[in-house]
Parts: sequence; structure tokens; C-alpha cells
Amino acid sequence: MTNRFFNFNRAAPDARSDVSFTRRLVSDCVVTVGVLALFGLIAWILPAIDAPVGPEGIPSTVSTDPSNLPYYALRSVFRMAIALFISLIFTFVYGLAAARSRRLGKILIPLLDILQSVPILGFLSATVTIWLALFPGSMMGVEAASIFAIFTSQAWNMTFAFYRSLQSEPKELDEAVRNLRLSHWQRFWVLDVPNSMIPLLWNMMMSVGGGWFFLTASEMISVNNRTYALPGIGSYVEAAAAEQQPDKIGWAILTMVIVVVAIDILVWKPLTAWAEKFRITQSESTEPKRSAVLTLIRQSHIDDLLARILRPLGQFLDWITRPLGRTGSKWGAKPSRRRAGDIVFAAIIGILVIAGTAELMISIARTTGLAELGTAFGLGSITFLRVALLTALCSIVWVPVGAIIGMNPKVSRLIQPLVQVLASFPANFIFPFVVMVFVLWNISINWGSILLMALGTQWYILFNVIAGASAIPDDLVEMTRNFHITGWMKWKTLILPAVFGSWVTGGITAAGGAWNASIVSEIVSYGHHTLVAKGLGSYIAEATAHAEGMKTIIGVTVMAIFVVAVNYLFWNPLERLAARRFNIA
Repeated sequence: MTNRFFNFNRAAPDARSDVSFTRRLVSDCVVTVGVLALFGLIAWILPAIDAPVGPEGIPSTVSTDPSNLPYYALRSVFRMAIALFISLIFTFVYGLAAARSRRLGKILIPLLDILQSVPILGFLSATVTIWLALFPGSMMGVEAASIFAIFTSQAWNMTFAFYRSLQSEPKELDEAVRNLRLSHWQRFWVLDVPNSMIPLLWNMMMSVGGGWFFLTASEMISVNNRTYALPGIGSYVEAAAAEQQPDKIGWAILTMVIVVVAIDILVWKPLTAWAEKFRITQSESTEPKRSAVLTLIRQSHIDDLLARILRPLGQFLDWITRPLGRTGSKWGAKPSRRRAGDIVFAAIIGILVIAGTAELMISIARTTGLAELGTAFGLGSITFLRVALLTALCSIVWVPVGAIIGMNPKVSRLIQPLVQVLASFPANFIFPFVVMVFVLWNISINWGSILLMALGTQWYILFNVIAGASAIPDDLVEMTRNFHITGWMKWKTLILPAVFGSWVTGGITAAGGAWNASIVSEIVSYGHHTLVAKGLGSYIAEATAHAEGMKTIIGVTVMAIFVVAVNYLFWNPLERLAARRFNIA
């Protein structure tokens, strides 16, 4: 199973037979040099990550010398890569647990709503002390806190996408793996991961974009009246903005563009072209996606090497997971016992929720007073209106654009790289320039914050819609051509129903991302200018910066309540509608 999944060739293993020996040799050499260069860069960066803290303690700022930007960019990319890998593991474990266990799913999915609503500053204020205690006297503590913060900006939308793909697996394929009585490990690599590959890959791109968006908060950590700075392009921009040096911010933006384009060429283009092998369709696309890097890899022997390394590991994991049962086996207790278990399970969860809520209310009453809770709800209502308006406008604009990009290979080839670059570019890098415009034109940040939030969260909707449109079987598209279904009728009968579920997933993650983005969008600064919008995001940011722990808890709790309530009342019914009426499978 592992050999098949890690085979980069679309065709059979002998697809390289028509490639000359010289081209294969050159491909092997280039790939080998690339892999060695990658390991060399990692070996160069690693000693600095675990460097001891100097006599002056953890730095509170970084140098703004532009010559440091290449090194800072490498450090930032390294943190992003580690966080993305951890997010992928979390996605597989959490998504599988939520999809395969009925009882766990009732807890894990609402909990995921809460987790995606907790802003990065909320996680940092609660965990940075723990990370510093785990690695005393070492920069590893701050590095771990930064990577964890980036992880909290990446994992949730990937998990939602994977969970939804598990819930919408084609019935005939599910029956096939059950009839073959594959082990759960085999099913995971044969059906679960391949079926989710296209939407998961697009959400990974979006996760990287989200990580870049919060990079300044992750590398220049300001909590409990302390600031911890790590070498990175995000902390560089923060320091340059504090010193009112727009020329150095411009150098950082140029560096960031180079980094994003390089990642697109070396990582995302090959992966999106490779993922085409997992499309469920009766016919191959007439305009397959291409990538020079993927072609180079396919002409080399890297997939054979990976298969030889990973096959024994896959066989071992298959062997140790066999006692867990096979896909076709009959599990579970009798219906009467299941109902009794559900009642006990619900009672335990209810008691825990009531006890936790009571303890929180008592703590609030003793410290800030319950009136502070009302203040937070009022500010949350203002931020909620911004999020709702942003989500509606972004849906109107990006659903048709995403569908056109995803369905038209020629358009996708031209527009997709630009979209990936724009989405991966950290929008808050241009916040200092936006603040200057707001100040000069007397634009209220109460309205301007909506634009700032949109710069970082609109891509969740666009990327999910592109993924949904890309996964539409060519057979259905060909059928609409044969029946001469065009214009609005085609949109109403094929395109919109096909991307509806993807739009729901994008809407959930976009709304959650907008709540998170309010932290850095409702309070922005450049030099001596600081603009503060009235809302829950600025409330949490100010409480965290001034070490007001209870206010931070109140703000995060209220934000979680808003997100969970909206998801329960609005998004969850739409998810059920998508699964019931608009599932292509």
C-alpha cells in the first residue's frame, strides 16, 4: 500500500522506460543535490534553535539590517514546515477519531470549533511559560512556543477538510474496502487519504498562508508585559515598523515574495499536479496539470527509494494494527447497550460542562465582576457583525472565481500560481502602509479593520471552492456539454451544488480565521500611530499585552461562545444539507 501511495508516477512503475539513460542520470543528480542541500540547510539552522540564552536574557527585538533577511527567511520557513508537519499528524489523528467514533465526534467537532476560535494570543498567554519551563536557559523554549503558535493557526481548517472528506467517501469505494476486509491501516492509505488528498492539499496551502499571516505575533511574542523575539522575517517586519523604516519593510516584502514564489514552484505546483492521480473520475483530464519539478522527480528514482524505506514500516504498522480489526468486521454492542452508553456519556459530559461553567463564573465574579462579561459580549457582537459581513462579501466574490479557476485547466494554469502567491503572502506585512493611509485619509479603523481581516481570511473560501471545483468528475462536465447545458442552468445544476460542501467548509474556517484575525486587525500600529477598533479582538490583544489574565480568559471564552453558536445554528445545518443533497459521491 505504501509503495503505491508514494509512487510519484501517474502510470505504471515502468513509465520511465521511454526516458533516456542520460535524462534519468541528470534527474537523479539534481534530486540528490536538492535533498543534500535541504539537509545541509537544516543542519545549519538546528544549532541556533537550541542556543543558550545570553547573559542579557531572551532578546526583545531583532536586527533590522536587510543583510539578515535571507537567514531570517530560512528560520521562518523552517518553523512553518515543522508546524505544518505537526498539523498534518494532528489532522489525521483528530479527523479519524471524530469521523469513526460516533460519541467522540459529538465532542471533538464542537471542540474543534472552540479551538479554531481561540486566538493565537490566547494560546500563547497560557503556554509560553510552560514552554520556557520545559527548556530552561535555552532558546528552544521560545522556538517551541513560536512553532506551537503557528500550529494553532494551521491545524483547524486542515482537520475540518479531512473530516468532511471522510464523511463524504463514495459508498461504492467504502463497500469495496469492506468486502476486501482491509485492515484499518490499509484503508487509511488506500481510501481515506487518497480521497481527501485534493481538498487537504489546498487547505494545507491555506494553512501556510494563515501561518504567514500570524508570523509577526508568533516570532515577536508579547505576553504578560514581556516580549520575546526570535530571528525571523515576521519579527523583522515588526521591528522595522516600530522604528518607522518603510524602506526596510519593503525589503522584507521583496524577500517574502521570493520565498512564496520559490515554495510555490518547489512544493505546491508539484503536489497539486501529483494529486491529480487521486481524482475520482471515469476519464483522465484533457488538460493535466504539469510541473517541471514533478517531471524531474518522476524521471528520477526517488519514489523507488522512498518505497524501499517506507514499505517495511508500512508492513510493520499494518501488522500491529490488525488486532484492532478489519474494515468489514462487525463492531459494537447491541442497540440497547449503545443507547444506555449514550445516556451515560451525555450525562458525564453535561456534568463536566456545568461544573466548568460554574467555576468560571465564580472566578469572574471574584476578580473582574460579572459586568465585565457583559462588556465582552457587547464587543463580541460588534466583531461578529464584521465577521458576518466579511464572510458574505467574500462568498459573493470568490465562489464564482474559485469555481472558474478549478474547472478550467487553462485558467487554472495562469491564475493558480498568482492565487497561491497572494494567499501565502502575509497580508499584515503591508499593515504599516495601510495604517499610514488610514491616518492620512482619516479612515475609521472600525470600518478599515474589516478590510484588514479580509486580507488574511478571504482565501479560505477561495481555496476550498477551487478544491471542490477541481474534484468535479470530468464525466459530469462532459455530460453538461452533451446536453448543451450552459450559463446559469449549468451553475444551478452542476457547479454550485458540486462546490456547496466545499464552500461550507471554507466558510467555517474563514469565519473562524476572521475571528482570529480580529486580534491583529482591530489594533494596528506604525511607529507612534496606534489605531484601535472597538471589538473583541482589540479587547483580547490589550488584555494579553497588559497581563490581565482574567480579561484574556473572558475574551477568549466569549469568542468561543460566538463561534460555537454560529456554527451550531448556521453552519452545521448547511453541512448536513451538503452531505444529504449535494454529495457527488
